[in-house]
Amino acid sequence: MTMVWVLLHPKMTPEHLGLIPGFLDEDDPAPAKEQFNRHYIAGWGAFTGFTFNKDNSISYPGDPTMPPLAMCQFRDELILFYDHAWVAIKQKDGSVEICRMD
Repeated sequence: MTMVWVLLHPKMTPEHLGLIPGFLDEDDPAPAKEQFNRHYIAGWGAFTGFTFNKDNSISYPGDPTMPPLAMCQFRDELILFYDHAWVAIKQKDGSVEICRMD
């Protein structure tokens, strides 16, 4: 299965994703979080305080709600990309971690 990034906003382009898609390797059995941690220079540092909403948008107190701009199914994990280079990994059980990957 080939990873496919779905662009969800009409102004979103693959270039907005930067290097993020290249941090994931389908031939590596490690989950997305481990791969991001290994390949992204700053590592994966989960950021707390966001609310993950049913429509896959994220909210932070005092800031406007951010809908996802792109997404990719990576095995059993859903990778979501947001404005300001926020990235969420949603697990099959519904748990979510969010990190800024700029």
